[in-house]
Amino acid sequence: MRIFVPKETHPGENRVPLIPATVRKIVDRGGDVVVESGMGLASHHSDEAYTDAGAKVTLDRETALSEANLVLRLRKPAIEEVRKLGDGSIHISFLDPFNEHELVSALAASGVSAISMEMIPRTTLAQKMDALSSQASLAGYVAVILAANRLDKAYPMMMTAAGTIAPARVFIIGVGVAGLQAIATAKRLGARVEAFDTRPVVEEQVQSLGAKFVKVDLGETGETEQGYAKELTEEQQAKQREAMAKVCAQSDVVITTAQLFGRPAPRIVTREMVESMNPGSVIVDLAVETGGNVEGSEPDQEVEVGGVKILGLANLPGRVCANASQMYSSNLGALIEHFWDDDKKEMALNLEDEIMQGCLITHQGEIVHEQIRELIKT
Repeated sequence: MRIFVPKETHPGENRVPLIPATVRKIVDRGGDVVVESGMGLASHHSDEAYTDAGAKVTLDRETALSEANLVLRLRKPAIEEVRKLGDGSIHISFLDPFNEHELVSALAASGVSAISMEMIPRTTLAQKMDALSSQASLAGYVAVILAANRLDKAYPMMMTAAGTIAPARVFIIGVGVAGLQAIATAKRLGARVEAFDTRPVVEEQVQSLGAKFVKVDLGETGETEQGYAKELTEEQQAKQREAMAKVCAQSDVVITTAQLFGRPAPRIVTREMVESMNPGSVIVDLAVETGGNVEGSEPDQEVEVGGVKILGLANLPGRVCANASQMYSSNLGALIEHFWDDDKKEMALNLEDEIMQGCLITHQGEIVHEQIRELIKT
């Protein structure tokens, strides 16, 4: 099986899909890996490192795309490149299938079997393949570091001859993978941390990390099959905002991580809440790429409202690209290994496997993922 890994072309993307260590594992299983020259440089992996791992290096991107049986990348492909893929080939990357209807249709029309990394089921068996979680964890870490860099206070309590410095107060909204890592990072830096989530079930996780869980009686709430919080009613959202407003007003740093799978992020921090915070405070909106949790946040910008800095920076995992590439490469490697046929030396698409049923979007000229198919029809 010929596997091609093209260079990422998205502006500012420093993560790479496959690192040499994963290439070596695939080659050892019988895979024929080809990488585009310079593919790994953004994360400090030279062409020589890939050849040492058993890969071939090419300068001819178009030919490699057309000849590949399996294409591995991180960002979604351009539609013009989809048309260069061979009929029956497999393409694996983040695809954003809930929003990229034209792309999904193009993949189906080209006869490509497209696997979407954000659709990997959140099950125990698929944990090693869960790229959303691996990247979200790093985003939570980076958010805390960015906030520390922009805050005009120190995080930890300090006992000095000149007096005692109180610890910074950090409020995390949304306790998924990113939120938990943000809590852990802020605690390691010595901050006083509070956290809120619509799912009461996460209270124990918050407390186990040494943070205080902010309780709000919202009535019946829950989570989706993918582990995301369910969308709240308007009445529940109003209660949530009222409770959070009090905590925000006392916080030096607010980090929002609330996202709804396949839908725009909920708006949970209003301008009024921002204006209630002390000048010099910092807000980091991790959901800015899907619409934003914070009123006034802008993608890839730092906005100031009444002296409060709102950071809406996209692609936070890319700021720690070495680790982000390592983790994404490991996710891809685990997915390939799970479906690898050692006799045929290829990745076999087992359509009966629950992981494949969750992440396979197109196959044999059709949109086979039922939820995406119905969405595109309407």
